[in-house]
Amino acid sequence: MEPSKKPLNVIVKRLNSYIAVVLKNGVEYRGTMVQCDGHMNLILDGATEYVNGEMVANYGTILVRGNNILYIRIDMPKPQ
Repeated sequence: MEPSKKPLNVIVKRLNSYIAVVLKNGVEYRGTMVQCDGHMNLILDGATEYVNGEMVANYGTILVRGNNILYIRIDMPKPQ
């Protein structure tokens, strides 16, 4: 049987991974995804905010509302 390729299942398998979330307005957040729900609301720990490829803010824990997400990169290398 083939593993599920539904977007939510792929994301849930990446819990506690370093990811990048790009919003519809072009802002990008990077951090460790610690929680995800059925609406794709995400909680990122150690989050940083990027605008036009430049880091503009450093946050602790943030909530990203699922309906604002354009796409999620799950293959991000963790910064040193």
